Amino acid sequence: MSVLTDLIYGGSNAVAGLTEGAVNAAIEKFGADHPIAFPGTAYHFPTIYAATGVKVKTLGDLVPCVGVLKSLITGQEDLGQALNAGLATAVGAEIIEGLKWAESENPYENESGIGFVPDPIIRSLGVPLVTGDIPGVAVVLGKAENPEDVVKVVKDYQSKGILTCMVGDCIEQCAEGGVKMGLEYRVVPLGHDVTSVIHVVTIAIRAALIFGNVQPGDLAGLLTYTKERVPAFVNTFGAIDAVVVSAGAGAIALGFPVIVDIDLAENQVPGALVSVCDHAETVAKSLELRNIKIKVKELPIPVAFAAAFEGEIIRKADMHNECWSAKNPTAELVMMRELNEVEDHKITIIGPELRDQKELALATFVEVAGKKMQADFESVIERKFHAWFNYMEGVMHTGQRNQVRVRVSNGAFESGLTLKDFAEVLYFMIRDEFDAVVDKCQVTIITDAAEAGKFRDEVAMPRYTQRDDRLASMTDESVDRYYTCILCQSFAPAHCCVVTPERLGLCGAVSWLDAKATNELDPNGPCQPIFKEGCTDERTGRFESVDKAIYDSTHGAVESVTLYSILEDPMTSCGCFECICGIEPMSNGFVIVNREFGGMTPAGMTFGELASCTGGGVQTPGYMGHGRHFISSKKFIAAEGGIERIVWMPKELKDDVADRLNKTAKELYGIENFTDMIADETITADPEELLNWLTEQGHPVLGLEPLL
Repeated sequence: MSVLTDLIYGGSNAVAGLTEGAVNAAIEKFGADHPIAFPGTAYHFPTIYAATGVKVKTLGDLVPCVGVLKSLITGQEDLGQALNAGLATAVGAEIIEGLKWAESENPYENESGIGFVPDPIIRSLGVPLVTGDIPGVAVVLGKAENPEDVVKVVKDYQSKGILTCMVGDCIEQCAEGGVKMGLEYRVVPLGHDVTSVIHVVTIAIRAALIFGNVQPGDLAGLLTYTKERVPAFVNTFGAIDAVVVSAGAGAIALGFPVIVDIDLAENQVPGALVSVCDHAETVAKSLELRNIKIKVKELPIPVAFAAAFEGEIIRKADMHNECWSAKNPTAELVMMRELNEVEDHKITIIGPELRDQKELALATFVEVAGKKMQADFESVIERKFHAWFNYMEGVMHTGQRNQVRVRVSNGAFESGLTLKDFAEVLYFMIRDEFDAVVDKCQVTIITDAAEAGKFRDEVAMPRYTQRDDRLASMTDESVDRYYTCILCQSFAPAHCCVVTPERLGLCGAVSWLDAKATNELDPNGPCQPIFKEGCTDERTGRFESVDKAIYDSTHGAVESVTLYSILEDPMTSCGCFECICGIEPMSNGFVIVNREFGGMTPAGMTFGELASCTGGGVQTPGYMGHGRHFISSKKFIAAEGGIERIVWMPKELKDDVADRLNKTAKELYGIENFTDMIADETITADPEELLNWLTEQGHPVLGLEPLL
């Protein structure tokens, strides 16, 4: 037996023994019927569920799982068999970690790591993963001999937008080295025990279940998906023992190469297990092995610039400056000009600098010109300000248009950040991302309160009104084409969105104008026009041209979709949808739940359970993923009666969509304050109580034709 396979089997057997002992001890202590579950998931013990189809709900359910684990450890002198033993280690790690929740509701409460990552977070990662804002996933494990080495590696990944998950003493080493950590920074400490690595493994596995329509029990399909579609890899620091080697074998079986910083000599496996002893080469080699290409943005600003900082929260105590519409005038505007009206890369600052005042007005005015530029693209570029400003380390941006809040941290100010840097970010990013339509760009930033207020009232607000009037007139009937969006096919190969003026992409991030602009920028890209031809059913929104586009875009996986029905060939979902709508039979209506809501719905299922009924490019009549803004559309489930069918939503979601939904209900049905008729979790989640409450409110759903 080779040294490598010997180590793998040794580690697997050790983990198997620990697992069996831990399960037996837990059953003796709590009983076989004691419930057990990871928090915030509809996929039970995800590794076991995905590989075998077994739903672990009690301690007793783990006993046969231990048997499966041990059966994978054959001891045969074969690398493939040894990798299976690595999968056994993954199963063992999942069981050992899961048993922590039998002992405590929050076993990681006093740990520096977060442990298990809930389903909603994985779904929220779907969009940045498919857009490339998160180009890959790194697992950093162990303890570096020189702490500066692991700090440099992790900061490098962070600057490139890589989602980095850490296990072991490297967590403290990075914390002491000034690495900003947390989900908001995309550097996630999981835990100190080697078994904590399973929490990143389950992210990959649930991606297969959520986005890829991999069926539970299809181990071969699971391994193919993770290898081909989850761009993950492992970096180990410091000495490795048999358990670490065995865990690494499990990663390799999933398709994730392992890069170690010790010399393995002849025990290396090309493309899968590689020694890189010079830490200056670790990042480059890791990206190479997963074919991850990073488009480096070298901006002339004194702070780091990366998508990893998008979720950074700047507290008041850490704040040097604030620009907030509640205290001072704010506005953000992009306006198209003629080529001779724009001086490329001209930057103008009007008013005090960051060093002069703590609280500032902020009017950001960008003028663009280009032979292919269109007025419809103004708002598309404008919405990018939010992301680009947030990409700056030490800057927090919320809001849009004339309702904006920007904070600058003390650290960013001390690094030398100025208003000119804000302008440079806008110039470079617009010229980079919109180079196909923008030939010239100039930026004006106004911090003088009087001038900012004048700009807001006399220039920005009239332009917003003009756009709103234009958008309000845009309906599905008023345009000659829709657009496909296949961005998510990197994870959900059988899914394709059809984006219309009244139905944005289910992720909530792609409007019809976005899709139009994307097509203009990249005619061969993910958004292709669908010219409206061959309408065969106006009620459900069925078009021959749409069916052909869907069939072609999904390579024949989906043959037909309707645009306005949830019961007849509904649009497919990938898994990153903001909300899901599902039938509630007793009331003859539909419930809508957003992924942030963790409670039970009157449909008898949580968001995760409802979402598991769809996703991955499958069509499930009665269930549909969608964006928040689609709820208030006149086309929302129009074939089944429209928004009158909505009977329940979580309160947060209901409050968020109330103004728009009430306006639609007033226009369509003459109903005032329609959302007052929609129940939420503060009223009831019981279907019988819901029906009684709807009756008391006189909800219009009670007068509609039966759905079933």
